[in-house]
Amino acid sequence: MTDITLALPFALPPAEMAPHLLRALQAPALAALLGRHSQQQLHSFTQHSRVLPHEAWLARTLDLVPAPITFQTGAPLAGACMRGCGLSAQAAAGHWLILQPAHIQVSSTHPSLADPRALQLDEADARALYDAARPYFEELGKPLLFAAPGLWFVRADDWAQLATASPDSVVNQNLGDWLPEGDRARDYRRLQNEIQMLWHQHPVNAAREVRGLPAVNSYWCWGGSSTAAPVSAPTLAVSGGPSWLQALAAPELRQASVEQLLARPGHSVAVVADLIAPGQASEWAEWIAALQHIDQHWCAPLLAALKGGRVGRVHLMLSHRESWLEVTSTKMAQRKFWRQPNLNLLKQA
Repeated sequence: MTDITLALPFALPPAEMAPHLLRALQAPALAALLGRHSQQQLHSFTQHSRVLPHEAWLARTLDLVPAPITFQTGAPLAGACMRGCGLSAQAAAGHWLILQPAHIQVSSTHPSLADPRALQLDEADARALYDAARPYFEELGKPLLFAAPGLWFVRADDWAQLATASPDSVVNQNLGDWLPEGDRARDYRRLQNEIQMLWHQHPVNAAREVRGLPAVNSYWCWGGSSTAAPVSAPTLAVSGGPSWLQALAAPELRQASVEQLLARPGHSVAVVADLIAPGQASEWAEWIAALQHIDQHWCAPLLAALKGGRVGRVHLMLSHRESWLEVTSTKMAQRKFWRQPNLNLLKQA
C-alpha cells in the first residue's frame, strides 16, 4: 500500500497572524486532512537552533541524524547533496560543507544575509566567481567543487567541528549571531574575508550592478557531513526549493507532481517548498495564494486517493521557525462525518 508524506515548510502561520490569514484562506482539501485526522502531534523547537524545524526533520527522515529531533539536531546534508549531484566518490572521503554564494546586506544596525532565492545567479556568473575563488581554497588544501550556480561544495576536514547555520535560519537575522563557531572559526572568517575582497572588485559584480542585481559579495557554508550514505531512506520528491534541496531527490522527482508519487508503491516523501520565501518575508498575500495552489494541486489529489483507497495514509508535516506539526489521516478517519473539515490545528501551532 502506498503511504505519502507531504512536507510543507512554513505552512504554519505565526500565532499573531493565524486568525486573520485563516479567515482569508480557502483550502478545503487541507481542511479535510487536518480536521479528520487519526493522529496529530505538535513539536516545539527553538528560534536559537542553527537549522529550521523542517531542515532537522528532513535530515531525520533521510536517516542522516538519530532520533529524537531536538533543538541541537543539525542538518548534515552535504554528503547526500553531493551524491545527488554525481559526486559520490568525492563525498566518500573527508568532511564536506555546502557552500552557497551569497549577498550580505548592511543596515544601519547590523549586517544580514539576503534570501539566496533573490540572488538570480546564472551559470556564467557563478562559474566566473568560482574560477576566481577556487585557487584561494586549494592553496589551503580545501578542494572546491561546482555543482550548480547556487550550490558548491568545499572539503575542509579541519572544519568538521564548526557549528554552522543553514541560510534559511539566518535570513533577515543579525548575522553576528549566526557566524560559524568553533576552534577553526577564525580561519573560516579569514578565508571568507579574502573572498569577499576578491569578489568586491570582480567584473561579474560590476555587470550585475548595471543589471540591477545584488552583488555576490560573500558565501555561506553549512550542512557539513562526513557520513556514509544511508540505506533506509524513503523515496524523496521535491517541488520548488533551492538547488541543495533539489539535489536530495532523484532526478525524475526534482520537480515532482502528486501523480508521480501516487504511481509509486511504498512510502514516498514530498517536500513542497513554495511557502518558504513568502513565509520568511511575511508576504502574506503571496503565502495565501501559494497555499491555495498547494491545496488544489497536492492536497486535493491526495485526499481523493485516500478516500478511494489508492493511498493507505497521508502524513502531513507543517512547520514554521519554532515548531512543526505532524498530522496523519486515513480512509477511516475521513469517514468521521461528525468532524467538520477545518484549519484549527494551524491556529494551535
